[in-house]
Amino acid sequence: MTVIVAAAAVIILLAAGAALTKIGPWYRNLKKPSWNPPDWLFGPAWTIILGLAGWAGVIAWEAATTAADRQLILLLFGINFLLHLLWSPLFFMARRPDWSLIEAFFLWASVLSLIVGLAPYSTLASWLVAPYLAWVSFAILLNWTIVRLNAPFSARNAKS
Repeated sequence: MTVIVAAAAVIILLAAGAALTKIGPWYRNLKKPSWNPPDWLFGPAWTIILGLAGWAGVIAWEAATTAADRQLILLLFGINFLLHLLWSPLFFMARRPDWSLIEAFFLWASVLSLIVGLAPYSTLASWLVAPYLAWVSFAILLNWTIVRLNAPFSARNAKS
């Protein structure tokens, strides 16, 4: 049952991310650094990263011995789930890379919290989340560069 719940959470995050990521004229016209990955890379990268995080959740859940331990694991993953869901609408739907950059630091902190919070249950689970932290760190640098190259952003820009 734990594997089914973890797989469902990963699939929901991947589907929501795809649905909320609109690669259209606005995004294509943004100035991006030369080291911006190709658009096709993001789907496979997130699939691997979130798959590893889901696996980490299963390992930690099965290693938890008390209801309080399991509540903590659910809380850590729940906060991360919500923060993960928030980034794409801010960047792509609201067209506010500046807001998504701020939010990305909260996402980064939630991923770090997963690494630290899962460690007492399983070192492997903790390490399985490390690629997520690396990718979000890279994403913050990319997001910051896009903001720097394209600022200022405003509500008026979001509608155009």
